Amino acid sequence: MNDFELDHASLTDVGTGRDHNEDACVSSAEGEGQAVAAVADGVSQAAGGEVASEMAVEVLLRAFREEGGSPGQRLYRAFQQANIEIYDRAVAVPELRGMTTTLTALVVDRGELTAVHAGDSRLYLVRGGQVVQLTKDHTVAAEKVRYGLLSRERARNHPDRSVLTRSVGRELIVSRDRITQRLQQGDLLLACSDGLHGVLEDGELAELCDGSAAEACRRLLETANRRGTPDNLSAAVIRLVGPVPDDAAEPGQGGLKARLRRIFGGG
Repeated sequence: MNDFELDHASLTDVGTGRDHNEDACVSSAEGEGQAVAAVADGVSQAAGGEVASEMAVEVLLRAFREEGGSPGQRLYRAFQQANIEIYDRAVAVPELRGMTTTLTALVVDRGELTAVHAGDSRLYLVRGGQVVQLTKDHTVAAEKVRYGLLSRERARNHPDRSVLTRSVGRELIVSRDRITQRLQQGDLLLACSDGLHGVLEDGELAELCDGSAAEACRRLLETANRRGTPDNLSAAVIRLVGPVPDDAAEPGQGGLKARLRRIFGGG
C-alpha cells in the first residue's frame, strides 16, 4: 500500500450575518502520508457555543496524538475524549451549562479514510468531478427526510433544519457515525459547517474545490459570503495529490520528509 502526498488546509470566517464566530476548524500533517482535519460548529442557542467548538478541535487533535492503536482507533477515541471534556466543563462552569457543538473529524492515512461525525456539519468526497456526501445530517428535518416524512426540497427551509438530534458535549457518551473508505489519487475530502453547505449546492463543490487545498478553502468561503450566508462558515480540505515515488527517500532526490514539509508548509 503506497503512502500518498497530501495537500491540506482549513479556514473559518464569521460570515455576513453574525458578529462573532462559533465555528472552529483545523487541518494538520501528522506523519508521512497522514493528515487530520476537523470542523466544529458551536450551537448558537446554547451558552458557550464558541467555547465548545474550540475545545472540540483542540482536544481532538491533542488526544489523537496520544499513542496506542491505529490512526482510525485514535481518532475514534479522541472524538469521545472531546465529548467528555466539553461535557465536564459545562457541568463545572454554570455560565457554560448546556454548551454543545457539531464535530466532523477525519484522518487520512496511507490512502485510507476514517471519519467520525455528530451533528450537521458535513464531509464530502470529490472524485472525478462528482461530489458525494459521506455523512448524514443529525437534525430533526433530516431524520424526517430519511423516514419519508419530508421532501429534501422542503427540508432546506424547514424550521427544524438546524435542530440537532446529536451533538458533542450534550451527554457523557455521544452517539457518533463512523465512516471508512479507501481513497484514490486525486480524491478531495471537504469537511464544512452548515453556514457553507447551506448556501452552496453539492454540484458546485467540485468546481470550487479546484486548485490547491488552501485555494479551495478560500474560494468556498468567498463564494458563500457573496451569497450572504446567515451563519459562520468553515472548511477543511485534504487532497490526495499522488502516491509517493518509490525513490522519494533516496539521496539526491530531496527526501520524502523534505517533500512533505514543502507541501505541509513546514509541518
